[in-house]
This record gives sequence, C-alpha cells and structure tokens, in this order.
Amino acid sequence: MPDTIRWGLLSTARINDALIGPIQKSPRSELYGVASRDRDKAQSYALEKKIEHAYDSYEDMLADPAIDAVYISLPNSLHCEWAVKAAEAGKHILCEKPMAVTLDEFDRMAAAAAASNVTLFEAFMYLHHPQTLHAQQLIREGKLGAVQSVQSWFHFYLPPERSTNIRLNAGLSGGSLWDVGVYPNSLAITMIGQGAPNSVWASQIVGESGVDVAMRGQLLFDNNVVAQISSGFRTPFREGAFIVGDAGILHIPEPWKPGLTGRDSVMTLTHRDGSVESITTPAIDPYLCEVQAMEACILDGAAPVISLAQSREFLRSVLAHYESAASGQIIKL
Repeated sequence: MPDTIRWGLLSTARINDALIGPIQKSPRSELYGVASRDRDKAQSYALEKKIEHAYDSYEDMLADPAIDAVYISLPNSLHCEWAVKAAEAGKHILCEKPMAVTLDEFDRMAAAAAASNVTLFEAFMYLHHPQTLHAQQLIREGKLGAVQSVQSWFHFYLPPERSTNIRLNAGLSGGSLWDVGVYPNSLAITMIGQGAPNSVWASQIVGESGVDVAMRGQLLFDNNVVAQISSGFRTPFREGAFIVGDAGILHIPEPWKPGLTGRDSVMTLTHRDGSVESITTPAIDPYLCEVQAMEACILDGAAPVISLAQSREFLRSVLAHYESAASGQIIKL
C-alpha cells in the first residue's frame, strides 16, 4: 500500500481553494494535478496554486494512473457523470455536495463505486469535524435526554444582479436548498438519527432566474420529533443550530465551518435546571478533516464518516422539500 494519496482536482472551481491548503499541508496527501476543459486555464491555475501537473481535459486526468483520488467540484448537474467516470477509472472520489440531484443519479454513482471497489463520499466538511462528532456523542450519552426538535439555518446575501452565478442557474441545479440548505437538512437527519423524515412540508421564494432564493421546511420523524430548517440568498449571513431534548438544549452557533478561521468553536449546553455548560472544540480546519477521512479510507481501510446510505437519506429529504414547495402539499416519504 502507498503511504500517501495523490489528489486531482476535477475543475478549477473557486470552492477548490478550501481544499487545496489542507491537501498540501497533510503529510499523507499530495496535490498532484488539476484538470480543466481549457488547456491554458489549467496551466495558469496550476502555476498559481503551485500544482505540479495540469490536464487539458477531465478524461486525461482520469486516465493517469498516478492519480489516486479526485475531488469533484463541478456544478451539481455534472456530479453524476464525472463521478461515474472517475469510479470506472478506479479513482476514489470526494464529491462536493449535493452528491446527486436525483435518486437515479445517486444510485448510478453508488453502483459504479461498488463495482470498482473505490471510496465515494459526500463533501460535508462539518460532519467530519470534532465539534459535530462531539454533539452526536452528547446525544448518544443522553446528555440532552430524548431529542424533541432540531432547528437550523444557513443564509447569506447573493445579489440578484449576480445572475451568472451558478447558484442562480436553474439549468445547473442551482437554488438555496441545493447550495446551503443541504447543511441544515443533513444536520437534522444526522442528529435525530432516524434516517429521512416521514413527511416534509416546505415553502419557497422563487427568484428572478427560476431557482429558490429561500426555502423553509418542516420535517416530521418518528415519535413526533420535528426539525425546522431554512436556507436563503436574500438575507444577511446567518447560521446556527439548536438541538432540543427534554433534559437539555444544545446551541451550536457556528455549525458549518467551525475552526476554519483558526478560532476555537464553542457550543453551549443548557441543562434542565437552567445551568449552562460551555463546550469548546479546539480549532481545526473542517476541510482538513474530510481530507483525513479520505486518507483513512484509502490508506487504513476505514469506513467513510458519511456512508452512502446516509447521503441517500439526505437526498430523499431534499427532493421531498422541492416537491412540497412546488405542490403546496405535505409529502410523505
């Protein structure tokens, strides 16, 4: 077995910047190459980012036996095509969220990964972070008692005049739920621990380009556990999460990118008697956590932190939100 992973970036998307530093800093990873459909763009990007190899097509990167794993940061609508091709080429895959935008796409990706015996998981960096893992541990240990509800949100302002932004492109599966709403959706499902909800009711605000610029959803799980989530492009930045149990309330002020700026992250646990406990997680880059997760899978034989079964439940819930918002009806899963 090799002792390092040679990574390839399948696109020159801006979101790559979050992963480049962690890959380059990790002793068990090497940032080997970047691919673009434009030769000049690939070469200038590689020079700027200090990446040794540039490929003038995605196919050329996938054909190179030197590449062990790829990070797919293409638009949402292209994830399935290139994840399947990467798997068929024997590459391990870290796929940007959402991994797929239909269940058929998801199942094709999962089948291709299984057939080639490669690792495939969804790039929810926060689910790999110690803060999130600690929150899950608190729930398992009964520190919150029986969980009754989860509220979480992720919003930022994206001006309508930025109409060329892929987040506003309906043809590329844009929209606030696909972009940032998948975070509170996945958090609720993860913390409640029952898989996808039994039913979903959602409402949306559709913007000028035809995508949702706001989505608000209520998810009902077994035993009357409820989650309320929201996402949007038309308010100032705001984030947060509350997990409410009959013995305690956990507040996560910075759930999505804890530790990214080098500051420790702090959760607060309010107990039934009114006392408040601060829980500090030392700063660590959440994107480094997902790089290390891929290293553990490839080099150590570990299972992914986010299983494909879990990601499929995330997707079922998102699709139910869109169906409910379009129809005005409660959707039973």
